[in-house]
Amino acid sequence: MEFNNSKVALVTGASSGIGHATAIALQAAGFYVVATAPNLQDLEDLKQRNIETLELDVTDPVSSQNAVWQAESHNGAIQVLVNNAGYGQYGPIEEIPIEAVRNQFETNVFGLLRMCQLVLPQMRAKGEGKIINLSSVAGEIKQPGSGIYHATKHAVEAIDGALRNEVRTFNIQVIGILPGPVNTNFDEIAVSTIPDTGPDSPYHIFKQNLAKSTKEMLKPGGTGVLEPEDVAKTIVEAATTENPKDRYHVGLISKAFAAAYHLTPDKIWDAAVSSMIPVDEIK
Repeated sequence: MEFNNSKVALVTGASSGIGHATAIALQAAGFYVVATAPNLQDLEDLKQRNIETLELDVTDPVSSQNAVWQAESHNGAIQVLVNNAGYGQYGPIEEIPIEAVRNQFETNVFGLLRMCQLVLPQMRAKGEGKIINLSSVAGEIKQPGSGIYHATKHAVEAIDGALRNEVRTFNIQVIGILPGPVNTNFDEIAVSTIPDTGPDSPYHIFKQNLAKSTKEMLKPGGTGVLEPEDVAKTIVEAATTENPKDRYHVGLISKAFAAAYHLTPDKIWDAAVSSMIPVDEIK
């Protein structure tokens, strides 16, 4: 089979937001892009741009394996994998069903890890490759109401740190992207995941404050809120730079929050974030 001559980049979660913008930006940068999502209909506009589209649900091992096999059989080894698929599970930890926690880790951690495992054999055989994992400043900080989501991003940071050193000898680079808030539908999904346990819940007021704070933090045009294209630009930089950084903090909030967290004692940090999302009074 004759393969195309462009470097092949596969993007997960490309139906909207960062993944969608990244697929377009990578194509503009000269890559042959394979855009994936669980529903092919959500990728129709990318297909119209002559971007290859494949069905891929990262929580399904068979779907993941089939997508990688198809991409490699059509195009040869995937040289750049962008693990973007993910969402935020929000709410007080006591009230989040364990099944919802499992679903969060299946998408944000296990799905990402599985994709890494699937592309690595061909990357090693080719002697080059880049794995770009979408983390978040949430992977470095802690705050009430989003502990499960933050836990998944802390896990991605740990995986990146280990994997980076395990595959370096094979000329494979592992790069973390850590944005701050981005103008996508993340806030809508995150707020929708907050468990509705009624007005008698001890967290009833807290959950109202959490929903309000989440929407305000991610409000389009808000201070420090990025557009998906801003993050996509950084991903393209990581994909095209010969010696990229190990980690890219994207945006003012990501850089400021990460710096502040590492310089602030836990008790002071806890007091600050707790005052932003009170448990016992409407903010």
